[in-house]
Amino acid sequence: MIYIALALIGIVSGMISGVVGTGSSIILLPILAYIFGAKLAVPIMAIASIMGNISRVILWRKQLNIKAFLLFTSLGIPATVLGAKTLWIMPATLSNICIGLFFLVLIPIRRYTKRHQLTIKNWQMVIIGGILGYITGVVFSTGPLLLPVFSGFGLTKGALLATEAAASFAIYFTKSLTFGALGVLQKDILIAGVAVGCSLMVGNYLGKSFVLKMSEKTFNLAIDAMLLLAGCSMLWEAYFH
Repeated sequence: MIYIALALIGIVSGMISGVVGTGSSIILLPILAYIFGAKLAVPIMAIASIMGNISRVILWRKQLNIKAFLLFTSLGIPATVLGAKTLWIMPATLSNICIGLFFLVLIPIRRYTKRHQLTIKNWQMVIIGGILGYITGVVFSTGPLLLPVFSGFGLTKGALLATEAAASFAIYFTKSLTFGALGVLQKDILIAGVAVGCSLMVGNYLGKSFVLKMSEKTFNLAIDAMLLLAGCSMLWEAYFH
């Protein structure tokens, strides 16, 4: 029953990320952490995110901005390797605390970037890619920050979704390779990651077919609610670990 529920939640979260470009990991990571533990949840979600982002890149491939993608990943990929190694030497409880606190801190950061329309130059995109790459390696999800970053670079709609998905794919693929080098990706981890990834891909396609009629205010409140719930659940898990 747990795995059936996980698959259904994966489809729903895939629909959300397919429409708005983020949200799947915020919903799924605390659930995976509860089932598998915080450290194993991260590589499982990394594999699932690779599959989910591939489907989004395919859906919006014609609008992909290659320049923004290359600038972001030039420093973001090596920084991700460092972040993933940092995560793996952390105690499990500290991993939960870091991920939980980061989700909570994302709420005011996301609102600040929303109010102040960012204008990002080429060199700033490289630096931001390095910073977010390292953070993604440690805490896993920076999706709510990637959207305003690429938006500040001048991308909108399909180009925004395609480029954010491509950058996320590169980051998560690098993270998965790093976990593989560390000997983390055992058979059961791969199976769980692929299973969750399949549900995300289904959700992504459903999300494009049935565009959610949600106002911007309602959507922002929903994202903040997801971050708050995910952050509190990770801290709860750390407290009672």
